Amino acid sequence: MESLNRMAIELVDEALEYAEELNVGGYDLENEATVLDFGVEFDGGVEAGLLLTEIQTAGMATPSHALGEIAGTPIPFVELTTDQPALSLLCSQKAGWELTTTDFEGLGSGPARALVAEEEEFRRIGYTDAFDLTALAIETDELPPESAAEQVADLAEVEPSSVFLLAYRTASLVGSITNAARAAELATFRLSELGYDPLDIVSATGRAPVAPVAEDEQTAIARTNDAIAYGGTAHLTVREDADFFADAPSTVADDHGRPFGDIFDELDWDFSEVPADLFAPATVTIDVLGGPTYAHGETDEELLADSFDL
Repeated sequence: MESLNRMAIELVDEALEYAEELNVGGYDLENEATVLDFGVEFDGGVEAGLLLTEIQTAGMATPSHALGEIAGTPIPFVELTTDQPALSLLCSQKAGWELTTTDFEGLGSGPARALVAEEEEFRRIGYTDAFDLTALAIETDELPPESAAEQVADLAEVEPSSVFLLAYRTASLVGSITNAARAAELATFRLSELGYDPLDIVSATGRAPVAPVAEDEQTAIARTNDAIAYGGTAHLTVREDADFFADAPSTVADDHGRPFGDIFDELDWDFSEVPADLFAPATVTIDVLGGPTYAHGETDEELLADSFDL
């Protein structure tokens, strides 16, 4: 399998070449790492969000954008499809890097994780990347400093000049789009956590509404999670049957039916305390090759309308 980072860097080059058209900004730090601002001080946009989603999935997934409807109101949706779900979603797109330094905090996703390969997903899949350039998308409300690039370079074992950091706020158009693109990833991750071999997931498609951009990060985080848990749908094609597919959607969670804003407030915004089974699409359809098709869960347009202030 070709390097995830090599494929992603080709798309990073595209973002740098068309930065003005994408409404993003790029600049070098003093240690020669490159920062691309997809939605912190720059506006970003729909095309920027779709391109960043491609970078997060190392170019191995296809995102698209189309109008749908929630409670009678036209709302855009993002759909993403991949025939390499284990690699593109779990080894790349998953937001598994808590990037924390003395002067910066952010949540990282993208192929840089595969150069470190310390998360459980990499052991399950048996994949570790090797490349001399790397990209990490960072969900953050501030632009990453040199210390962030140095941490990535150190853990990924590359030079700081080889690091590309792509930053965006959750409360940005890019934040809403890239989070809506996670329905397939979260369904794939949920099955993996339930004990299913991710290498037996042949294809994954997910769709979720693009949350209206909020005025603050906490509201944006709540809305983008509601978008998946109450409006997200996923379809997985798999090789082997299993008896736990009914546990894949968010509807199995005890707290399902409550908006994420209320749940986060109750837990003082300690994300680690949120029940893991809430982080899944509202509906999951699983099609076993040569076998049955299972459909579980349901969406909640009324809750979404309230969350989105429609």
